[in-house]
Amino acid sequence: MTNATLPPKPAPKTARQLGIMQGFPPPPEKRPTLENWDLAPFNRWSFQNVRSLIPTVDVFRGFGPEARLDEAPEPLDDLSVPLDAGRVPLGRVLADTYTDGFLVMHRDRVVFERYFNGMAPETLHLSQSVAKSVVGLLAGAVHGDGRLDLDAPLADVVPEMRGCGYAGATLDQVLDMRSGVRFTEDYNTPGSDMTRIDIASGWRPHDRGQAPTTIRDVILTLPQVRPHGGMFDYRSIETDVAAWAVERTAGRALAPLLSERIWQAIGPARDAYFTVDTAGTALADGGFNATLRDYARLGRLVRNRGRAGGVQLVPEPWIDAMRQGDPSVFGEPWSLASPRGAYRRFWWIRDACRGDICAVGVFGQLIYVDPESDLVIAKLSTWPDFLMAELTRDTFRAIDAIRAALTDG
Repeated sequence: MTNATLPPKPAPKTARQLGIMQGFPPPPEKRPTLENWDLAPFNRWSFQNVRSLIPTVDVFRGFGPEARLDEAPEPLDDLSVPLDAGRVPLGRVLADTYTDGFLVMHRDRVVFERYFNGMAPETLHLSQSVAKSVVGLLAGAVHGDGRLDLDAPLADVVPEMRGCGYAGATLDQVLDMRSGVRFTEDYNTPGSDMTRIDIASGWRPHDRGQAPTTIRDVILTLPQVRPHGGMFDYRSIETDVAAWAVERTAGRALAPLLSERIWQAIGPARDAYFTVDTAGTALADGGFNATLRDYARLGRLVRNRGRAGGVQLVPEPWIDAMRQGDPSVFGEPWSLASPRGAYRRFWWIRDACRGDICAVGVFGQLIYVDPESDLVIAKLSTWPDFLMAELTRDTFRAIDAIRAALTDG
């Protein structure tokens, strides 16, 4: 990193500037399809309009009041962020990392909030794999009832799994993504398991002449290829497996269960929603949509050790365990970005010594929680590609600069 200030450059174009879905009707080449809706440049529009493309189910907010978020604005737009090529103001880092919404909460007050690319406070935005962390919190709430056995073989919880690789795995292993089941996490690659899930969930079109499959149809085809309980290996399907076990245990579908156990109690501004497959199964691993402030409310729930509105929604020991992963099972490539990192109960631990944790989704979605500095940050984005190491580094350098500015360390 250098200390030179970089000269300004053109910001990424918004969906409106790109002409996506502009006009009555929009021209065909500017309309997202199931083949391209989550790819650049169409994702700049579609991540804020998912339910215009894919079937969904509401996560009801209830009839209670919206939980107050006190504000104490801080002038952070010009905060200097050290990047590899030089120092850049925070406002430019946000633009260059294709931000749609960004919120900083410090000491339980909103100190910084910005919207880009046509997003507004009321806009619902796709969170991709942030959904996994939401499911992890829900699993904790149900486990707190004493009904969810983390150590039982999954085939005992969901008998349909007896014939697949997950039969002998436990929910505890799945929550940490340490089962021995094969799942190829190759995005948008024909024939990969991830692409099979995209098709089954309705995120990609089915092949002509083939009967539609569902998310759980795919789960039942996956084999075991190594002993359960080994090294961490990131596989989206683990969240769908866990959600199936949680639903079966609670006797409720994912969306209404989340509404009843967590969503209504945090006082959200709006209903959230999940995308669903042809069987009505919510895509637990990536189909969750909510407003920026409501993602921040989820972060605040974690910061407050599972408590909201005077009610303990997720047991404190569950939240504490999310911050206490084992770096020794967290190998490359993940440890390259976080050498002291870990993964626990569908949350990424950035530094196991500090205990700061993240909910992370492809294309730049993030909830960051650092209890040590009483800091919660939510970021919603539309990167040009699924994974972009440079934008990840720049985002976390911005977070570190904000943390230092607000807490002196």
